Formats: sequence, C-alpha cells, structure tokens
Amino acid sequence: MTADNEEKPLMSTDNGTSYSTVAAKEEIKEPTYTDAEKCGKVIPTSFAVDLERWKAGLVEGTIPQSFFAAVVIGGLCSIGAYLYYLSLWFLLDYVWHDLPSVTKFNEIFPEWAWFLWIPIVGFVMASFVGLSVVYLGEPGDLAYVVKCVHAHGFIHENHMIPMIAASQFSIIGGGSLGPEAPLVAICAGIAAIVSRYLLKTQNINVIRKHTLMGMCAALAAFFGAPLGGSLFALEINSRFGCEYFEHAVEAMFCGEICLVGFRYLAGLSIDPIWHVGSPLTGASPYDVAQGMFVGFLGGLVAMVFRWFHWEVVMAWFGSRGLLDNKKAVTRALIGAVPIMIIGILIPHTLFWGEYEIQEILSLAPAKDLNHVWPTTGATGFEMNSCFTSFLVGFGKMIAISFTVAAGYRGGFIFPFFLAGSAFGQSLAFLIPMNSQLASLCFAAAINVSITRTPLGTTLILSFLSGEENAVSVIFASSCIALYLTAYMPFLKSQIPRKDIDQALVYEYKAVTGDAVASSSNTESHV
Repeated sequence: MTADNEEKPLMSTDNGTSYSTVAAKEEIKEPTYTDAEKCGKVIPTSFAVDLERWKAGLVEGTIPQSFFAAVVIGGLCSIGAYLYYLSLWFLLDYVWHDLPSVTKFNEIFPEWAWFLWIPIVGFVMASFVGLSVVYLGEPGDLAYVVKCVHAHGFIHENHMIPMIAASQFSIIGGGSLGPEAPLVAICAGIAAIVSRYLLKTQNINVIRKHTLMGMCAALAAFFGAPLGGSLFALEINSRFGCEYFEHAVEAMFCGEICLVGFRYLAGLSIDPIWHVGSPLTGASPYDVAQGMFVGFLGGLVAMVFRWFHWEVVMAWFGSRGLLDNKKAVTRALIGAVPIMIIGILIPHTLFWGEYEIQEILSLAPAKDLNHVWPTTGATGFEMNSCFTSFLVGFGKMIAISFTVAAGYRGGFIFPFFLAGSAFGQSLAFLIPMNSQLASLCFAAAINVSITRTPLGTTLILSFLSGEENAVSVIFASSCIALYLTAYMPFLKSQIPRKDIDQALVYEYKAVTGDAVASSSNTESHV
C-alpha cells in the first residue's frame, strides 16, 4: 500500500502521512535497482555504490547525497541569513538612532517629549505589518512551519517574501518577537527549493530531512550554537522529544556549515553574548534542587500565560473578526496599542531581547539598552529591585501575547528568555540563590513550557551565558517545566509523528511520487 504523497493545499488541515506497515509487508517486494523506480533511504553499502545509485537516479537519501545537500543548503542558508541580518540591523539602527536626528525630532521636541518617538515608530511599523500581509500574502508563522513539516515535508517558497517583509516591520516596530522564527521559515524554504527543484527529490521523508537541514541551519547560525540550535529546530516539531531522530546528525552537520558561513560573512565571533561576573566553577546538588524549584515556578507562569493568551487575548481578537487577513492592518494597529503603552512605561520590554538580556542579568541602567530611543521611556524606569524586575517580566509576557495576537511575525524564544530572566532576578531578591542561575533557569522553564524543547533550550542558554557548568541546573529546570506542562500544548501543530513505524525500517521507496515503506527485508538486517 502506498501513502499519498501528492502535494496538498498549503492550508490543508492534514496532520501527516499515514502508512500501513502490514499491507507494506504483504504487497511491496524488496526494491531492485535495475528498474526506473526511485528509492529512498537504504542501508549504506560503499561510497562508490551509493554514489553510483544516486547519479543514476535510483536512490534518494544516500550518504553522498545527504552530504551534498547539507553543504549546498548550509551555504545558501548562510547567505540568506546574512542578507536578512544585514537588512534588519541597518534598518534598526537607522530608524531608532539616526532618524530622530535626520528628522530633527530631537531638536523640535523638548527632551521630556522624546518618548513620543516610540509610539510614532511603533504604529507606523504596525501599519506596514498589516499592509505587507494584505498585499504580499500570508507569511505563515512557527506553528505553520511545524504543520508543514509534518503534513508535506516542506515549506512552500511563496511564504518567504511575505515573511521577510512582515517580520522585519514587526521587529523594527519594537514588537516582542525576534528574527529566529523568520529565519527558520526562510531557510526551510531555501532547503525545500534545493530538495524539490535541484535534487528533484520525491520521497517525502527525504524532502523532510532537507527541510530540517534548513531549520537547523537557521537556528545554529542565529544562536551561534550548532548543537543547541539544531536540537531546538528538531525538537520544536514535537511535544515530547526529537521524533525525527534519523535525520538528526545530517541536519546538525548542515547547521554547522551554515554557522561557519553566516558568522564569517557577518564578521561575528562564535562566543557567549552575555557576560555577568565570573562563570560558575561548578554546580552542587543543592543548585540542581533549586533549579527544579525554579522550573516548577516557571511552568506555573507559562500555564497562566497560555490561559491569558488563548482564552483572553486571542479570544477577544477572534470575537471581533480581527483574525481575518483582510483586517490585518486594523488588527496590527489595535495590538500595537498595549505594546506601545508597556514599552513607553517599561522600555526593557521592547524588541526581542537578545541584547537587552545583558542589562537584565546585570541590573544595568536603562541607558545601556541596545535598540530603543529614548532608553528611559516616559517615566525614567529603572530595573533595580525585586518589584521592578517582576514588572519587567510581567510586562514582557503581556507584550508577547499582544504581539502575537496583533499578527506580528517573529520568534518568541528570546522574548521568553528575557521575561524569564527578569522573573529570575526578582526571585533572587527573595531567596538565597545565585541571581544568574535563577534567571537562566526561569528563562529555560518558561521557554520549554511553551516550545517543548528541553535539550536545545538548555544548550543555547548555557552557551550564550558562558555558563557551561550550569547545564545540569538549567536542564533540571527544563525537565520539571516540561513535565508540569505536558498536557498544556501552546503550539497546536506539534503533533505525534505519524510515520514513526516506517522510520524504524531500513528502506524507503518512492514510486511515481508516492512514499512507501518497505519492511520486507527488515528481519534479515536486524
């Protein structure tokens, strides 16, 4: 029996491809390599044989083809990520640091009124977000990327331009979403083009492997952590663990290729970006126990956030018909109102937080904030106490919810990291705990509760903070949060893998576009 591998409509509600192993055993003979059939992943024989089969168009997913695909996809994704990065940073710097002087805004208005620049930019960019959706088309989002990975094995390239436009307007406007999810969608689209048009791949599981390569490439390059970023991209597709395990090593290798290319082009080093005092020299069992406690608190915060986001904010937008893309401009402008109010009062909550976390972890003055101008907002807010730290975390969580509801496009990994870091700082004022550990554990707990990525989150946070000895503590926090929120899905497209049984057999076979699992030879190879 074959599973229908016909390309489905982009907005299909199908969750995956179903197979019948029993029927496969009864009806599918062991594939031969002398006919015109295209075969899938096979047992490695020798480099020469695999290369010959690939060149003859008989085999898909061999080691030589996977190596070639990883290098090509990683190289192209590094260029794509660099161009996105170059454009974003130029526009961020120009809009927030140069334009106030170019327009003489800082001369026309007195200093006490400079905070008005925040809503001016915010509402203009919100309008552009909505207009880009109306005229360029649906950009998709992280949940849609995950859905496509399961259902089709690839993300269609027609989402790439809308995503680039919508996400850059969203980020420049100070929304609480970052570049990570757009890069995932863009690089996954690049990988799909390579797989479907350059390599002419037909087997859905091999196409999916190439798509995962692109996703791993994006996050490995963005975070500067090839193992952590790649694991995150693999974990994000499921609610409990990395279910596309057979593609892990090849996808991570692609992440490494993209990391090298992107960091070289951008002139960025591969090292931690947050520096707060001396790193830990070691962790004790007491530290791990504290990490578990923080994981429990972070899971509770995530549960409250999920209820607030879906039952209050999204329900309100839905009840007014604002989720229709025809009303994208109105939706974005309404959502921008609370984002701008919070940002004016608490400037730490603006933007995605990758560099603002440095100020959170060190309780630095607001003047050191990286992107926003003016840095003190309307009230001269400073984060320097238990209460003000809590306000930053609380305000950031609300801003994230309204940013998503407003139809902004971007990733919420760093925004949740920032909120968790602020809550951790607040907690460290109340209990005797290392403030950096408290922040990292709280950040991990909230993010894992939402994204279901305990391995990737732990490695990313420990790398970015330079705290390799905190891995056991952060991981403990991640695991507790994961279990506490096991029945609380936030990304509804994270579903169990439907072809898991077929991934355990040795041979895939694609005949006239159909992906078929052949298990007739399994027992002889075990």
